[in-house]
Amino acid sequence: MKKSIGISPNIETLFGTRDENVRVLEDGLNIAINLRSNSIELEGAARDVARAEQVFADYENLQRSGYGFNNGDLNSMLRVLTADPSATLRGLADAGKQRSMGRRTVQPKSPNQRRYLEAIEKHDMVFGIGPAGTGKTYLAVAMAISALMAKRVNRIILARPAVEAGERLGFLPGTIQDKIDPYLRPLYDALYDMLDPEKVDRYLERNVIEIAPIAFMRGRTLNDSFVILDEAQNTTSEQMKMFVTRLGFNSKAVITGDITQIDLPNARRSGLLEVLDVLKSVEGLAFVHFDESDVVRHHLVQRIIRAYDEHKMRAAEQMALPGESKRAESKRAGAVADGSERPAANRSRNEPKPESAEAEG
Repeated sequence: MKKSIGISPNIETLFGTRDENVRVLEDGLNIAINLRSNSIELEGAARDVARAEQVFADYENLQRSGYGFNNGDLNSMLRVLTADPSATLRGLADAGKQRSMGRRTVQPKSPNQRRYLEAIEKHDMVFGIGPAGTGKTYLAVAMAISALMAKRVNRIILARPAVEAGERLGFLPGTIQDKIDPYLRPLYDALYDMLDPEKVDRYLERNVIEIAPIAFMRGRTLNDSFVILDEAQNTTSEQMKMFVTRLGFNSKAVITGDITQIDLPNARRSGLLEVLDVLKSVEGLAFVHFDESDVVRHHLVQRIIRAYDEHKMRAAEQMALPGESKRAESKRAGAVADGSERPAANRSRNEPKPESAEAEG
C-alpha cells in the first residue's frame, strides 16, 4: 500500500539528524518513507502505513499546540512507539509533560522504562532489575523529586550498601559522612542533575533529602517518604528483609539492582536474588525487568552487555557438555555390562564374524 501525506511545518525535526528518526520508523514499522517535492510517500502494509500516518498527524498537532521536543526525546519516543503497538506519539508526549522533575522533564526512552514509571506511579513498592545504563536509578530519583515537588511526600531517602566493586579501599579519611560519600556519589549526581545545586544543598542540610548506607536504616519506620535502595544486588538477605519492612504510611519504595554485578563474597547470597523468589506473588508491588535494549548510554554499552550475555551462555553450555559426556559414557558402560553392547575384542572366539559384502555376493 502507498499513501501520500502533506508536509507539515518544521518537518525536519521529525526526520532528525541525517534522517535518524525516519530510519527508526522504517525499521520499526517495516515501511518505506520517501520525501517528495510537495509530499511524503509512505509504502508498506496497510496497518503499518496507518500507524506511520498517525505519527505524522500527532507530530503536526503537537507542533501547533506549542509542544517542543528536546534533543533526543523524539527519537526515544519513536523507539517506544514502534515497540509498543498501543503507544501513540501524542500519548507519549503527554506522559512526558506530566513528569516534570525539577529542572528536567524526564521522558521514558524504551517500553520498559515507560512500564517502570507507570509501576512507580501505581504501586507502593517497585523493583527495577537490569543491566547498567538502563535508567533504573536515574528515573527512580526523578520520580522521587516529582513526588517531593508535588508535596505527595515530605522527604526523600536514598540508601545504598557500602560495598566495594571488587576492590579493597581500606580505611578512608574524614568524618563518617566523608567515608560513605564515595559509595553514594551516583545518587548525588542524579540529584544535582535535576535540581539546582543550592536547593540540593539546602534539602540535604534540612534532611528533606537524606543519603545514607543501608546499615543506617535498621530500626526506622519511614512515613511520608519516597525511599530508594540502589545497588540492591549487594545487599545480604538480612539487609533486604530489613529494608522492605521499613515502609511506613503514605510512602513509596523503589529497589534497583543488577543481578549480573554482585560484589558480595561468594558465601553470602544476594538479597535481591532471594527477594525475587520470596515476594514474586505478593500483591501491591511490581517487578520491572530491563535488558540491553533499554540501555540509554553510549551505543557501545548495548553491544558490550549483549557480548557478556552471549559469553555467559557459551560458558554455561560448555559446562554442561562434560556432564552430558559422562552420562553417555555411563550409558555405554551399562550396555557393556548387560551384554547388549560388547567391544569386538571381548567377543567369544567361537562367535561367527559378520560376513563381508563380498562374501554375500
